[in-house]
Amino acid sequence: MNKQYLPGFAILIALLIIAPGIAEAVSETDYTETDYTEIDYTETDYTTSVGYQNITPCVASEILEQKCVFILDVRTPAEYKHGHIGGAKLIPLKNVPAYDPVNLSDSQLLPNRINELPKNKDIKVFVYCKAGNRGAAASQLIADSGYKNVYNIQGGIDSWVNGGCPIVFDPTEWTASYPSNL
Repeated sequence: MNKQYLPGFAILIALLIIAPGIAEAVSETDYTETDYTEIDYTETDYTTSVGYQNITPCVASEILEQKCVFILDVRTPAEYKHGHIGGAKLIPLKNVPAYDPVNLSDSQLLPNRINELPKNKDIKVFVYCKAGNRGAAASQLIADSGYKNVYNIQGGIDSWVNGGCPIVFDPTEWTASYPSNL
């Protein structure tokens, strides 16, 4: 295969993998109107913790269509570069050497960058990490800072992707990490 077509081919493969899941995720919605307040949650879609709520990727995806949500990725810069939810702002919660060898200073981490969140503390804030643990910790930190509508995406981006929800990724980074998938 000609190398000039490799990035386009990688994108095509990714779309072929993700598109069926997106179609299925959209068909599984459990709301009757587009207004967030009208979504009919089930116990497995929505659980409340202290100060924030856990939501499934399917419900999060539906709420994101309203575009009145601040999306926060609390993973490491290397994880973010690999792939992230479109429109997400990266503010790492902590250093995770297993996922990123770069050691960020304390001033670059969420506890010292809360002031970079929207000033309106009533805005919906979606938080996610890789699998849900850092997201839960960050959600609690944000709720403790006075934000009233904080949501942790259960299972993090792993669950988001497995649910067929779209991500933004760099084809070059993808092919370097997953050359056998071509």
